[in-house]
Amino acid sequence: MLKKIFSALTLFAPLLGCQTHTLAVEPPAVGSPLDLTVKDIDGRDVNLADYKGQVVMIVNVASKCGLTPQYEKLEALYRKYKDQGFVILGFPANNFMGQEPGTNEEIKQFCSTKYNVTFPMFSKISVKGDDIAPLYAWLTSKDTNPEFSGDIEWNFAKFLVGRDGKVKARFSPRTAPDDASVTAAIEKELAASASK
Repeated sequence: MLKKIFSALTLFAPLLGCQTHTLAVEPPAVGSPLDLTVKDIDGRDVNLADYKGQVVMIVNVASKCGLTPQYEKLEALYRKYKDQGFVILGFPANNFMGQEPGTNEEIKQFCSTKYNVTFPMFSKISVKGDDIAPLYAWLTSKDTNPEFSGDIEWNFAKFLVGRDGKVKARFSPRTAPDDASVTAAIEKELAASASK
């Protein structure tokens, strides 16, 4: 019974403004989230360093969430800025109430047929807990990402990485991809030189 109460408190504490950050996995000892290698939606290795010099938005996504319609706005955002050096990286995760139960193939099919997603999608990972993926261990650790650390609250949390490979902003799941604060941050980073 106590375990169920603790689990419920852990789930809802971030929504109440409480911090429950407990990192079960040590973050990788790299200087940028773009120094890591991940698997794409088809299972192929992708070195995120390939995206250095671009402005990158990293988003944990889910197909059966109330926020799933954000895919449409994410795709619009990607199309608006991609020719200026902007890319969105979508990471499906099933950490919140089983809202991403599908296989990678099912997720890929859903994204392309329902939302015409053309931005890069990656293999399903965990964004919190004992099985947290190295990328999200890095993004959420106060040791590696002190300004924007903390547990992922829900699906569609967004991290913005500048051309220099450093995390520049974090937006809550409920912040729409086309919110003025998001587009202003993207435009600011697009205007910045990669050498800064």
